[in-house]
Amino acid sequence: MLTVDYDLLGLRPGHRVLDMGAGAGRHAFECYRRGARVVALDYGFDELPHVAALFGAMAEAGEAGPARRRVSGSSTANGSPRTDGSAAASGAAACVQGDGTRLPFPSATFDRIICSEVLEHIPDDGAALRELYRVLRPGGVLAATVPAWLPERICWALSDEYHAPFVEAGHVRIFTLAELRAKLRTAGFSFERSHRAHALHSPYWWLKCAVGPTNDRHRVVRAYHRVLVWDITKAPRTTRWTERALNPVLGKSVVVYASKPAEASSPPPMRAPEREVAGART
Repeated sequence: MLTVDYDLLGLRPGHRVLDMGAGAGRHAFECYRRGARVVALDYGFDELPHVAALFGAMAEAGEAGPARRRVSGSSTANGSPRTDGSAAASGAAACVQGDGTRLPFPSATFDRIICSEVLEHIPDDGAALRELYRVLRPGGVLAATVPAWLPERICWALSDEYHAPFVEAGHVRIFTLAELRAKLRTAGFSFERSHRAHALHSPYWWLKCAVGPTNDRHRVVRAYHRVLVWDITKAPRTTRWTERALNPVLGKSVVVYASKPAEASSPPPMRAPEREVAGART
């Protein structure tokens, strides 16, 4: 399930892409499939080996970009990562563990950046946006997604278990579109456009919050989840049209596209990440 519109992102084969806060890698995989040079970065390490393994499987199956790719990835022997951005520059799909407020890449490394459902988790979101601005090349584009205000406000009202400080690593804020745009401008970005996505997912999360966010065994939650899986895998026209009509009001996520001015300069690079995980190379 993709939140970012890749046509609006302007992704092209060969672009260097950072998926900041990649999680299970859904956006990174699509970038790699389209022929981009991808770095999937996450603060936690647990999911990164699985993401790296799927990068390798995509390469072996010839599903990475317009040409077939071989797997040869590498990782540092002592846990010390590369700091020169070579994973992105060489056409590799790689995974890196790192802090979004202190990104381990030189300035102006990436052509495109995706930051999906991450900023609402970071206490110092301004620092994260400044870092994203720094590592994006002049003229590059950022796609940032956060939970939309109304669906998120309902979730917070229904359950304390859904958000911080009641749950570790939970959501620490609820963004309005105006607030997110203002923070992007403060970091140096130029706002381009925005849209909403995943209206059919809002009622699912309201149900989960009503019965407990971790109660995945509730029969109504399970039934709705089956409907969402069916919708994602089959993509029938009826639900696509329905979601498109509902997105402006009920869309669970808001997606903002912003650019770094072509004449912009960047500050010096920050420190290296904690660990790099083997990925797939051309």
